[in-house]
Amino acid sequence: GYTYASEELINAVLDWERDEHDYTFDREALVFIEGVVPAISTAIQAFTKEGDAVLINTPVYPPFARSVKLNNRQLITNSLIEQDGLFQIDFEQLERDIADNEVKIYVLCNPHNPGGRVWEREVLEKIGRLCQKYGVLLVSDEIHQDLTLFGHEHQSFNTVSPDFKDFSLILSSATKTFNIAGTKNSYAVIENPKLRVAFQKRQLANNQHEISGLGYLATEAAYRYGKDWLGELKEVIEDHINYVVDVLGNETKINVMKPQGTYLIWLDFSAYDLTDDRLQELLKNEAKVILNRGLDFGEEGKLHARLNVAMPKSVLEEVCQRIVTTFATL
Repeated sequence: GYTYASEELINAVLDWERDEHDYTFDREALVFIEGVVPAISTAIQAFTKEGDAVLINTPVYPPFARSVKLNNRQLITNSLIEQDGLFQIDFEQLERDIADNEVKIYVLCNPHNPGGRVWEREVLEKIGRLCQKYGVLLVSDEIHQDLTLFGHEHQSFNTVSPDFKDFSLILSSATKTFNIAGTKNSYAVIENPKLRVAFQKRQLANNQHEISGLGYLATEAAYRYGKDWLGELKEVIEDHINYVVDVLGNETKINVMKPQGTYLIWLDFSAYDLTDDRLQELLKNEAKVILNRGLDFGEEGKLHARLNVAMPKSVLEEVCQRIVTTFATL
């Protein structure tokens, strides 16, 4: 039970980040931790005090907001806007939110969950310059970095500009890509030594420094031997996404946000004359499908739901047909 990261594992992560994402960093910058969400909480505890402001873009993965609130920090939500079927950041509003609230940490999701948005270099550049201007620490959750689709490429925040490394923590893992979340292993890349020492001090205080031996082994095996499998997987996910877009887009009034990455699809039911509670009743009791409730991702998620397409095609077809049958006549 008293495990450590082997040289083979460290080299596997370094090689993967270099070969797959063109991100090269010193091995000392690599810090293993049991999960990305625990790493977010550790960063909040290490670099802010109670009452400090932490910003997230909503709608977003629910543990972001939960981690801020449970650590008694002030949650600042910056609403994403939808343009041409994609989420975009309103940078004027973002700057106001950062400045007016004296934000200390900005937790970014890239690729974005639930929207599947793969943020471009230009977007990350603007984010980085705002963080520099206002002295904000950027925590970038990049756990879906390997699951970019339809020709889109992931850009790690630290590859945009060398000086971004001074105020950033990059969080990632093999667990989403290779469906090994049960093995409990992720990693942070913290190139600023002072930030790294502070993070590790807090990690030790939380007794989060011991990682599952199975997690170490599974991560190494995935990165050493999983590339071909991943290529095949992405083809399957793209096929599943196209199926959902085609069926729900053509046979219902549901607005389907086609993701640029991840295996998650954000569904908008606002074209129906429903309350959010009624929408949930229809999905659960009539269609008999369990989707993630949109409101769990933020107020912007009202009358939305998140669909996970990482399932056998036959099951996905059944899910979609149940939704079509329930909503086609409304």
